[in-house]
Amino acid sequence: MSDRARRLVAACILLSLSAAVETKQPGEAAPDFSRVDVAGKAVHLGDYRGKLILLNFWASWCGPCLAEMPRFSRWQTVYGPKGLQVIGISMDDGSSPVMALLKRRPVSYPIVMGDATLGEEYGGVFGLPLTYLIGANGRVLARYAGESDLAAMEAAIKRALPRVDP
Repeated sequence: MSDRARRLVAACILLSLSAAVETKQPGEAAPDFSRVDVAGKAVHLGDYRGKLILLNFWASWCGPCLAEMPRFSRWQTVYGPKGLQVIGISMDDGSSPVMALLKRRPVSYPIVMGDATLGEEYGGVFGLPLTYLIGANGRVLARYAGESDLAAMEAAIKRALPRVDP
C-alpha cells in the first residue's frame, strides 16, 4: 500500500471516530486562540470579532485540503472586503512542508501552525479537511468535515455576510 493510500485510510478511520468526540457545533462559542502565522505576524481569533470567519484545519499532504485552498483564497479576495476572514490552520508536524507548499501555491489569507492542543479545543481534529464557519458574534454557524460541497459552503458564506448594496 502506498504512503498516500495509508494516509487516506487513516484519515477515513479517524474521521469516522470523530463522530464519537464532542466537536464544536453550531451555536457554540468558537475557542479563542493566538498563534503566529507562517509570515511571522500575530493571529488572534478574537481580533476578528465582528467578521465572518472561515477557519480551515488542513495539511500539506491532504488532497481535498489542497483542492479547497485556491477557492478559499479567492473567497478571501472577493468576500474579504464584505467581512469574511479566512484563516488556515496547518496540522502538519512542522512548518517546512507548509512553507514549501505556499511558495508553489500562495494564498491570500493567514496560515498558522496547529497542534493537538488547538485541535482538542475544537473537539479534536480526526480527519482533514475540517472547516468551521464562525459568525461575527464568535459562535459556530456551521461545521464541514471531510471533502465538502464548496458551492454549499459559499452559499452559507453569502447568507451570513451582511448585505451590501451594489
